[in-house]
Amino acid sequence: MSTRETYSIDIAGVKRELPLFEIKPGLRIAILNILGDTELVQASARALAAQLKDVDYDILVTAEAKSIPLAHALSVEADKPYIILRKTYKPYMGDALQAETLSITTGQPQVLILDEKDRERIKGKKVMILDDVISTGSTLQGMRMILDKAGATVAGEAAILTEGDRAQWMHIHSLGHLPLFTD
Repeated sequence: MSTRETYSIDIAGVKRELPLFEIKPGLRIAILNILGDTELVQASARALAAQLKDVDYDILVTAEAKSIPLAHALSVEADKPYIILRKTYKPYMGDALQAETLSITTGQPQVLILDEKDRERIKGKKVMILDDVISTGSTLQGMRMILDKAGATVAGEAAILTEGDRAQWMHIHSLGHLPLFTD
């Protein structure tokens, strides 16, 4: 059994111990993994839907993969459709748009892709960008670039948690904030 240090958090009334992982020398982050955590996903979706009830938007957009359950649950709660930006291109995606970002969790570049079908669905729409955790903002930047190319307008940005410089994320609709852990 691991003796990994954790960080306690209460998200929408659900308590969790988030494991700390070193992402580079002297810097650790608390990892929120909502995959398979139905209780947390549902509670988060309900709380975010309440926060977003007065925001005028047509569709939710998130990036593959960890935030997909949240997008689905929030879509049901808010009665809004959702689109997933994929990380690998498949031939059925047709004339897709793409942007490159840098992932904080992997430290590697990642590609975000909006397929041809969803490109048509999003054109001229007001979009709510959604993520599980917003940390560096690189994924947000990639999503914004694609949405701009597709002719959509960003109506707002939402996440379960923000991380790092709290002042940088004051405009984000979120349910909490994670500190960075430095040695």
